[in-house]
Amino acid sequence: MIHAIHHLASKDLTLTERLDLLAELGHYLREAPDAELQAAVQQSYFENRWFTEDNQHLALRSIADAFLDRDKLAAWASQYPIGSSPHPEKTVGLIMAGNIPLVGFYDWLCVFVAGQRAKVKLSDKDKQLLPLLVKKMGEWAHESWEYTEFVAEGEPLREFDVVIATGSNNTARYFEQYFQKYPHIIRRNRNAVAALTGIESMADLYALGRDIFTYFGLGCRNVSKIYIPHGYQFDALLEALEEYREIIHHDKYKNNFDYNYTLLILNSIPHQSNGLVLLTESPALTSRIASVHYEYYDDLHELDELLVARRDEIQCVASNIQLRDFDALPFGKTQEPGLMDYPDGVDVMEWLTRP
Repeated sequence: MIHAIHHLASKDLTLTERLDLLAELGHYLREAPDAELQAAVQQSYFENRWFTEDNQHLALRSIADAFLDRDKLAAWASQYPIGSSPHPEKTVGLIMAGNIPLVGFYDWLCVFVAGQRAKVKLSDKDKQLLPLLVKKMGEWAHESWEYTEFVAEGEPLREFDVVIATGSNNTARYFEQYFQKYPHIIRRNRNAVAALTGIESMADLYALGRDIFTYFGLGCRNVSKIYIPHGYQFDALLEALEEYREIIHHDKYKNNFDYNYTLLILNSIPHQSNGLVLLTESPALTSRIASVHYEYYDDLHELDELLVARRDEIQCVASNIQLRDFDALPFGKTQEPGLMDYPDGVDVMEWLTRP
């Protein structure tokens, strides 16, 4: 790797130089991990068994490809009135979740590109990778240190101008009250859903398995519920999902599967299963680990109505159906957001760059 921006001509970072630095980070992540990155990945797994090394490397590659391409970054940034000040003029408090590796990276990226300063409160479940990436950037261009500060473990978030906080529905209510005096974006539980017709190919159903099982189903873009027509036959879906059988060898996933399976048996709840995932009928979008809910619809009009009624709970929809109010993603693509795929549909860059 050639570090083309080790020695910046200016004392401060312009937008162009910030984008160059992010592109350099993308090059770094596309290469084989160096000893420092691999050590951080191993430490993350030691601290949080859900963060397998494979899943962490998947997250890093996805970030490099979707968020850290120089041309994509430039096209994205050009849509916003990003100020020309070389110094951060606003401090943005970031309270990050820890459900999947580097889930808070996108918010940090928005703040950095906007030329503002991020004061980051990391999740205890994901506290190794982002500090390392920021450290690497600081080694390549020490001016970048000015743009990120990590709050010490156990310390509250203080001295910020605006805040972006991500948590569960319960913590979101606390955040709303605690940060009510500040401009804020508060994120709650959301999930991806899939809408099936019953005539999907095996390739479609196998791809849907990626939407369900990637990161053990713990992300807000994981499919946790499927909408199916009355009379739907589960055999093909269960057969396709068996291709992900390796997941059951992860001890925490297996423990959750066994526990939830036992609950279904003890409570005589009807279900479908292939030994990897439990399918149960429920109106709820959020499902337990190793479980997916399903709900029947009569026709496409009713399907549209069902989805619209849950709009505030849905992050994205995977389907071959042309839906009335959602731009459906192809199966297998829910975990591949781009720079314009703002969580909860809130344009973070527009919000950050308001006068």
